[in-house]
Amino acid sequence: MLIREIQQKDNESIAKVIRDIFHELDAPKVGTAYADPILDTLHEVYQAPRSVYYVVEHDGKVVGGCGVAPLENADVSVCELQKMYFAPEIRGTGYAEKIIEKCLEFAKAQGFEICYLETLSFMTTAQKLYKRIGFENIDGPMGNTGHNSCEVWMTKKLV
Repeated sequence: MLIREIQQKDNESIAKVIRDIFHELDAPKVGTAYADPILDTLHEVYQAPRSVYYVVEHDGKVVGGCGVAPLENADVSVCELQKMYFAPEIRGTGYAEKIIEKCLEFAKAQGFEICYLETLSFMTTAQKLYKRIGFENIDGPMGNTGHNSCEVWMTKKLV
């Protein structure tokens, strides 16, 4: 398996991976990444300054991804870990931790001091991973992500 930066040709594949997971988990579609208007153009979105999105490719097929970008309506020192989703066939392989670490390395190199993320309360496996990497729960949302269905918020100090 290969972790690499997203390419334009990956847009449809990663959007499908993300949407399929929401269907698999019967997760809320409104107020989550599922409804993001940018979901079908992630390559273009992550060309913005201080932003990157990585995909995991397995046998030529995109099977997951994760990105980091400045947190909207927040201090310039805060980034957000975004859209981390993996197809069932690669869960439990360690690639989630690898891709998060790659995102955090990028964030540090861009001068971010805090990384924020939000998730759904029933995504307990992801929350365990985030805590193992050093994220801690906070009491409320930061910035303006538009993900009002997410009820778990976490941060990690990068410096």
